[in-house]
Amino acid sequence: MDTVKRKKAFLPDVPDVPFLQNALLQWFSREKRPLPWRDNPDPYRTWIAEMMMQQTQMDRGVEYFQRWMRMFPDIASVAEASEERLFKAWEGLGYYRRVRYIQQAARRIMTQYGGIFPETFEAILSLPGIGPYTAGAIASTAFNLPEPCIDGNAERVLSRICRIETPVRENPAKGWLRRFARDLIPEGRARELNQSLMELGALICRKKPLCSQCPVASCCSALAAACTDRIPVSGRSSRIVRMDTVCGILIHRGCIFLQRRLPGDVWGGLWEFPGGCVEPEETPEEAVIREWREETGFQVQIVKRMEPIRHSYTVYRMLLHGFVLTLPADQKNAGYPSPPLQTASDDFVWISPETLQNPAMPAPHRKLADMIQALYNTREGRLQLFQNPNQVWNG
Repeated sequence: MDTVKRKKAFLPDVPDVPFLQNALLQWFSREKRPLPWRDNPDPYRTWIAEMMMQQTQMDRGVEYFQRWMRMFPDIASVAEASEERLFKAWEGLGYYRRVRYIQQAARRIMTQYGGIFPETFEAILSLPGIGPYTAGAIASTAFNLPEPCIDGNAERVLSRICRIETPVRENPAKGWLRRFARDLIPEGRARELNQSLMELGALICRKKPLCSQCPVASCCSALAAACTDRIPVSGRSSRIVRMDTVCGILIHRGCIFLQRRLPGDVWGGLWEFPGGCVEPEETPEEAVIREWREETGFQVQIVKRMEPIRHSYTVYRMLLHGFVLTLPADQKNAGYPSPPLQTASDDFVWISPETLQNPAMPAPHRKLADMIQALYNTREGRLQLFQNPNQVWNG
């Protein structure tokens, strides 16, 4: 059947299921990575790992997972923790709304289930912030229930094996893949089968697949048709949104001004240096002074321009211009200014550099904070920041 008719009819190739099952399970037994949540796949550890690993690289995710488990060893500790402490443990992973969902779910588990993680797919799916993929991952990994778990890696493996040439995240392909993944699970082997698919996609069946090393190459229809480079079909791509932004680091009397973003905002609840978007026909220098006036009411002056920070999340590509700021000359020897307007925040603080690493901040603002601390650690840096290398941080 030619490609046009094949796409229109949606006729995926169904492989030899027993061969595929055995090949995947044997390969996984030999080649699986020694990940910390695999040593003890209880539902809490599985849940946190899945929430973390959806948007980060494995090596980095392992570090975050181990730190989280040291700070919050069980569901009760998450339910009782302050939001600030949870955010700090998550800092750098992004998607901070997930942290709120984790705590909401933990509190529901404590009140509704007596602190015991629910054991059915439906109950797991009903928890805040848990969708079908995460529910399937927890149900199959922690409880060995025969639920499919299709992340991007498993999706890539199955779509190539079955030579699915329509968008995999749209029906009919989406529904068919989920049904096939469920039927593929051998009795009592959900944990290993689901993880084998994801592991194969992560290590072998990559965007540029290592087909010569693949344990299921002999039943891969995309490989046989020489079209692995075209599968999976992603569908319509999202439009990239580019953002030119600014923020200002105000230093006064040895301390730095931070404000906390409103809960409903992007990065809500995190601490930041005030700023915003550069308007059309506006320079970054003009923008940072305007943003500070609008968000705090402070009149500020620029001391130094920092190296721009590039940051990407979802479809956004941000270029952040950071500026070290001071108050006008007639205020430099005065005390702290009157409380800010707080048009874009619900709290503020003047913080000493010794504790600048403590507040949870968005990734680009954390990079700027680290740059400020690195500058202060050198005489030349202090000169750039204060125009006086002998000035000290005295809080």
